[in-house]
Formats: sequence, C-alpha cells, structure tokens
Amino acid sequence: MKKYIYLLLLAAATTGAKPAFAQKEAYEMMVDGVKVIVQPSGNDIVEIQTVIKGGVQNYPANKQGIEAMAMTALTECGTLKHDKNSFKNQLDKISAGVYGGATKNYSVIKLNCIKSDLDVAWPLYVEAITMPKFDAKEFDRIKQDRLTGLKSQDSNPDYAIDKFADSLAFAGRDYAKNPAGTPQTVKALTAEETKKYYESVLTKSRLLVVVVADLDRAEIETKVKGLLGTIKKGAPFELKKSFFRAYKNTFSAEGRELATNYVEGVTSGPAPGAPDFDAFNVAMRIFADKHFLDVRTNNGLSYAPQAWFSVGSTSVAKFSVSTTEPDKYIAVFDKLVDRLKKDGFSAADVADMKVTYLTGFYYKNETNTAQAASIVSNEVLHNNWRRSLTLAEDVKKLTPNQVSDAFRKYIGNIVWVYQGDKKKVNPILYTNGTLHNADNPVTH
Repeated sequence: MKKYIYLLLLAAATTGAKPAFAQKEAYEMMVDGVKVIVQPSGNDIVEIQTVIKGGVQNYPANKQGIEAMAMTALTECGTLKHDKNSFKNQLDKISAGVYGGATKNYSVIKLNCIKSDLDVAWPLYVEAITMPKFDAKEFDRIKQDRLTGLKSQDSNPDYAIDKFADSLAFAGRDYAKNPAGTPQTVKALTAEETKKYYESVLTKSRLLVVVVADLDRAEIETKVKGLLGTIKKGAPFELKKSFFRAYKNTFSAEGRELATNYVEGVTSGPAPGAPDFDAFNVAMRIFADKHFLDVRTNNGLSYAPQAWFSVGSTSVAKFSVSTTEPDKYIAVFDKLVDRLKKDGFSAADVADMKVTYLTGFYYKNETNTAQAASIVSNEVLHNNWRRSLTLAEDVKKLTPNQVSDAFRKYIGNIVWVYQGDKKKVNPILYTNGTLHNADNPVTH
C-alpha cells in the first residue's frame, strides 16, 4: 500500500497533477479587519489556526520566552470560565485539541476537532484566546517545566552549537533571541507580566486566521466575527525582513568536554519573496545530499553531517557536523563548495531533487494541520499564501542554471562556530575559506 501511495505522489510530482489540498478552490476574506484564509479540506476534520505575527520582533532580549510562555498559559492556566482541568476535560470528551506555540516569526493557537464537534470545541477555543486566566499557581508550574526543559536542552550538544551559532551570527539582531527563552529570562517572568504582554500583542492588526475545513463561508465569518468581537484593533504592524551577510569568514570556539567536536557554519540565504528563493531551496537540498556523501560516506568524518536552508524573516544557510577531525572536515567542505561553485549542479541533480522535494512536499501536506501550517508560513513570510498551492508548478519550472546561480550567489563568507577540544582545530583553515582560493572565480 505504501509503495502504491508513493507511486501516485511520484506521478503527481512529475506531471501536471496537483496535491489533494489544491484541488478545491481556496479563498480569502476580511472579517473585521483581519484576513481569513480558507482551504476546503474534503474531509470531516476542522483545523483552525489563529496567528499572532511578529515573533522575536515583539519583545526585547531580556523578555525572551514571554510569548512562548503566554501561548502555553492559554490552555494550561485555565480560562475565566473554566479551570485548567475542566477546560481539558471538555476537550477530551470530544477528542479535540487546543494548543499554542511560538516561533521566531509568529505564534499560533490551534484548534483541531471533528466537524460535528465544532460547536462544542469552538467556544472553548474562543475562551482560550480571549479570556485566559493566567492563574499564578498554574503559571509557576508551567514555568518550572519550561526551566527544566531549557536546562535539558543546554546539555544537548546539537542544540548548544546551534544556539551558539545564532548568538554570534545574529548578534544585535532580533534573530539572536530564542523564542523559548533562557533560564534567566524565563525565571524572572510572572503571570501578571505575561498576561499584560499577551494582551498587548493580541490585536487585530497582528492577527491572521487560517481555516482548513469543509465549512460554509457564512458560518466561518460568523464564528470569526465572534472571536474578534472583544479584540482591539491595535497599531498597524508589518513583519520586518532583513538580509544576512557575513562580510568575512569568522571562527569562534568554546572549549567543552565532549565525546566529539561540534562545528556549525552560517551564511546567507534569500529572503522570502526573493525571485531565486525556490532555486536556492532546491540547491541547498542537493548540497545537503552531496555534503553527506562527501563527509560521511567518502571520508568517514561524521555520523550525521547536515546542511539546510533555515527560512524565516532572516533566512540563512547552515552547515553542521560532529567530528573528531574538524580540520579534515573543513578541507572536504571547502573542496565541495569550490567544485559546485565552479561546475554548478547537473541537470540530473536538479531533476532528481525536484522529484524528491515535491514528493516530500505532498507527503507533508496530507493532513489539515500541515496544510494550514503551510498557508500560515507562506502568508506571514512571503505575503503570499497562494504560494502553498502553486509551489509544485514553480519548482518544476526551475532550470539547472537557476539552481546553480542561486547557490553561487548566496554561499559566501561563513560565520563558523566550534565547541569541543580547542587543541584539535586550526581556526585559520576556517577563516581562509573558499572565497580566498585563487582557482575559484566566483565571488559573493
């Protein structure tokens, strides 16, 4: 059965077929000044996501974690009508879910239920958003849980190296902030302060509502209007986008007693909405495969080398590896980048990745929740939610030259960070970088 499904998706990726969620016409409407995007689902599941735009742009560095704590408190601290247990028990009776989360670019409060249970679940969803209690005792409980989680994360080398890389690459920028917070900032938060903060960002000017469900337009409009009834308009808001560029190669190291050494690099990537965004996305996926092949398979330098395109209001390319031989790794990395900048990607590379990428795209968007998330990210970051429906066709049109040129354009100077045995790494090998090789004619 799985093989049959795969073949269907493969056919869709290579022909004119569209994914299931794009077959029914999606639409948008304005309700009391808030954009509402509706994607008919073709099933009996209702997924509604209410988005608060801004993310790390909404708070100063000394308040990191406040929005994430607010999102958790909406369902973990009860409402003015129900305490925490009563609220959850009512949702459990109908197997519905209401939960919130925060990212660097936006926060989202989600509702997932069966269509026949929407009239029971919807009032609870509205309560969570518009009348959260922020009970002090429950808030202290979730704060302690968050502190435990943050301390656990800090002991994870993969998390620690990425956090270290962000702190240096984005120093002085909003993107240096961790939406989950730090032990110091979260510990200082109070229920009352977090409640006031939440009320300050819960404005119509920051909101977006996405509905993936088979519901009548009039019903959606009525329900959303009721949700927005007590929410203030707020000052105009626009998510700020910024381009990241490293003007020289840098290397920063922290000595740590680890079983192996960790290396991560950060360099440029196109901003959402840039004409070469899709081409670079495909380029980085091809590079990730070649990076894995050269580093692990051909040279045995790491168990799980990674390369990826980290998309957001500030988009970057990242490279990560754990290795006992960091100097050998950078030699392999530089050689690979130099070759690809000089020769580009082959037609076969690009054709194969199109199929792989689009097949994965269809798989990931099988659920209502995933479809809503795709619409949200495209609307917030690209100002174009319809991109979630046209992406397949856009990617199919890419040429090998477009993909190769995007890679050449953005992969340049790199902010390198290192954690581990400092005696095993030569910083000069990282700061010399690929751009300083005389046989590489490409400049950033």
